[in-house]
Amino acid sequence: MPKISIKGTQMPSSPIRKLVPYAENAKKKGTEVIHLNIGQPDIKTPEVALNAVKNMNLDVLAYSRTEGSEVYREKIAEYYAQHDVTVTAQDIIVTTGGSEALSFTMGAIMDPEDELIIPEPFYANYNGFATTNGVTVVPILSAIDNNFALPPIAEFEKLIGPKTKAILICNPGNPTGYLYTKEEIEQLAALALKHDLFLVADEVYREFAYDGKKHHSILSIPGLEQHAIMVDSVSKRYSMCGARIGCVVSKNNSVMTAILKFAQARLSPPTLAQIASEAALETPKTYFTEVITEYVSRRDLLVSELQKIPGVKVANPSGAFYCIAELPVTDSDDFAQWLLEHFQLDGATVMVAPAAGFYASANTGKNQIRIAYVLDKSELLKAVSILREGLNQYNAE
Repeated sequence: MPKISIKGTQMPSSPIRKLVPYAENAKKKGTEVIHLNIGQPDIKTPEVALNAVKNMNLDVLAYSRTEGSEVYREKIAEYYAQHDVTVTAQDIIVTTGGSEALSFTMGAIMDPEDELIIPEPFYANYNGFATTNGVTVVPILSAIDNNFALPPIAEFEKLIGPKTKAILICNPGNPTGYLYTKEEIEQLAALALKHDLFLVADEVYREFAYDGKKHHSILSIPGLEQHAIMVDSVSKRYSMCGARIGCVVSKNNSVMTAILKFAQARLSPPTLAQIASEAALETPKTYFTEVITEYVSRRDLLVSELQKIPGVKVANPSGAFYCIAELPVTDSDDFAQWLLEHFQLDGATVMVAPAAGFYASANTGKNQIRIAYVLDKSELLKAVSILREGLNQYNAE
C-alpha cells in the first residue's frame, strides 16, 4: 500500500477541532454542548457587509486580481491610516484568510529547516503552517503568572542562531489574550534590527484592546520597514469568519514580490467575500464600542467565576476574546474528552480546547485549557457551573 509523506505524518491535528467527534456523539445522545472551544463570535456581522452581498448586481462571479481588488486595497490602506499605520495599496496583498497570509509569508521568507521563534502558547495552526513549509518552530515560554507577557529579550537572544530567520508574535494573543505594550514591541523591533531578522505580527485582533490600553502595530515602528510583515483578517474584527478574507502587509518590496508569486499559484482571493469585506470597512465605530463593551463584560464575569473554583488559576486577558485557565488536573486532554463522553449537568456539558496543543514544547500546558468567551453571559455562567461540577466529579473518580 502506498505511504503518505513524512510531512503528512508530521502535520499536527487541531487541538480545537480534534474533540468534535465526541461533541457530536454527546449531541446525538441529547446532551447540550456549550462550545467554549472555538473563537467563533456570536456577535452579528455588520449589516453593511451582508447587504453588499445581498444587493450585488454582478452578471459573472469572476476572478479578482491576484493581489486583491485595487479599490479594496486602497480602502484597507485608508483603514490602517486611522490606526497610525502608513501604507499604500501596493504594500497589501489580499489573501484567503489570515491563515493563507501566514503560510505565504513563511514560504516567501524561509527555507526548509530555517528557524522561527514564537512565544508560546501560540495559535496552534502556526505549527501546521510551519510543517507545510518545512520550517522549524523554536518556542520561547511565556508564563500564566504574569498573564503571558513577552519573555525577557535576553531569552530570545539565547535562541538566535545561524538558521534563525524570523520572530512571530500574535498581538493581541490567541490563545492568551495578552496585549503587548509599546515597550515590548519596540524591544522586539530592536532585536530584529540587531540580528537582521524579520518580525512577523499576526494582528487580527487589533480592535479588541481593553482597559484603556492601545494596540501597537509593528508597522508603526520607524526604521523597521524592511523587517516588518503584518498579517491581518476580517474574520474576528467584523465577525466574518466564513468570509475567508485576510491580507499580508509589508513595505519590503522583495518580500511582497515573493508572496505575490505564491498568491498567483492559487489564482485569486474570493471575489464575493471581498465585496463583503470592502463594505465592512464602512462599519460605524459605534459597532466596535458596543462589541468591546460586551467582551469586557464577558471577560470580567468569566475570570471572576473561574477564580471562585478551588485550584483554578486564570490569566486576565487585555485583548482578543480568549483566556487560558490552569486546572487542578494532570491531563486536560483527558478531562476535556471526559466532559463530552461521561459528564453532563442538567442535560448539558461543555467543550473546551486543551492548551497543550498551543505549545510546541513537549509536556507543556498539560493542565491548561483555552476558553473563548464568545457566548453571552448567561451561557458563560452556565458553562462555568458545569466546569466546576465536572472538576469535582472528575477528581473524585
